[in-house]
Amino acid sequence: MPVQVSGNIRKMQVTSVDDDLTYTLPIGDNRLLMNELIGKTITLTFSGVINCVHCETKTSKSFQGGYCWKCFKSLPQCDQCIIKPELCGFFKGECRDPEWGKDNCFKPHMIYVSQTSAGSHKVGITRHVEDKVSSRWLDQGATTAIPVMIVENRLLSGLVEVAFKEHIGDRTNWRKMLQLVEADTDINATIAPVLENVKASVESLQVEYGVDAVQWVDNASPVFIEYPVVEGGYPEKVKSINLDKTPSFCGKLTGLKGQYLMFTDNKVINLRKYAGYHITITEEES
Repeated sequence: MPVQVSGNIRKMQVTSVDDDLTYTLPIGDNRLLMNELIGKTITLTFSGVINCVHCETKTSKSFQGGYCWKCFKSLPQCDQCIIKPELCGFFKGECRDPEWGKDNCFKPHMIYVSQTSAGSHKVGITRHVEDKVSSRWLDQGATTAIPVMIVENRLLSGLVEVAFKEHIGDRTNWRKMLQLVEADTDINATIAPVLENVKASVESLQVEYGVDAVQWVDNASPVFIEYPVVEGGYPEKVKSINLDKTPSFCGKLTGLKGQYLMFTDNKVINLRKYAGYHITITEEES
């Protein structure tokens, strides 16, 4: 039976088992296995309704991944320190919700370096310290990633990242990420100069906050990631689908990478951008 499901969507959940990635899209009360739609023609239709991913209030526009304006301006998970953790205001009494801060920010964080496009590496932060493959890497479409430091809280992760950003970028070029990217099998050598350049800054943080609070990850092994994409399924020149301007789109799904769906004719859509949107996904009969 062809698939047809409707509902407000959330970001795709990506899991890695034995190096195979499984993509699941929460849509209403359903969990749609996106891998099963690869190679099939599907239609995405936006109903025009957006509901806040937190309070579920109907909103004409969403902010920072699906929030209404009120939630965006009041929730701790929407504050500026989420994007720039070095701006954490907890100790200044500026946290929007101190209890939330204790539960989410006072846990170990990992600083990593990843490759998301050919010849380009970036520094990043994740709370998934124990995971072999962080969902953060998968969401960003990394093909190679390696842990470099573990710190005891989110503020420190931001301070370390600031030091790294003097020598390496922290942004993903999403257009280049959506091209075929070979893994960097020699990433240790690639990032060695960066690690050497940040040593002095890291040592200063260790003096201020303690050696146990800011630790290097010794002998880390890189992680190599392959995405479910058919042969020839990567776009040559990316053409982004905008559901606000084109509320219905039909195309043959060729693969999944990061939070993107890729289609024939170089079309792509970032589903994470549309969290909270009420969408119908229909599998067309071949």
